[in-house]
Amino acid sequence: MSYITVAAYAVPTAEKNAFIAHSKALTPLFTKHGAIAAVDAWGDDVPDGKTTSFPMAVKCEADETVAYSHIIWPDKQTHDANMQTVMTEMEKAMKNHPMPFDGKRMIFASFQSVVEA
Repeated sequence: MSYITVAAYAVPTAEKNAFIAHSKALTPLFTKHGAIAAVDAWGDDVPDGKTTSFPMAVKCEADETVAYSHIIWPDKQTHDANMQTVMTEMEKAMKNHPMPFDGKRMIFASFQSVVEA
């Protein structure tokens, strides 16, 4: 079963083009190192919640948009074997393509797939 890493973060809405450029430069590092797919997405229908929500989770401000990423790995072993290399290469690449958002408010986690259709 696949292994999935997800992240959500708040990006200044005015920085959408910078976010896309950053994503185009860095997202392919995941597939270069064994991921089946890697997707960055710009929030389109991300409602505020009363108890919890994506905007609340990333402390999204009025001038920001929630963005989301997911990486699908063939299995946890591939993730574990390659994630450190991806992070090292990403850190180097960010010198030319800095994150256009506050990484301290990013939430991320990895999940073991239990059902796939």
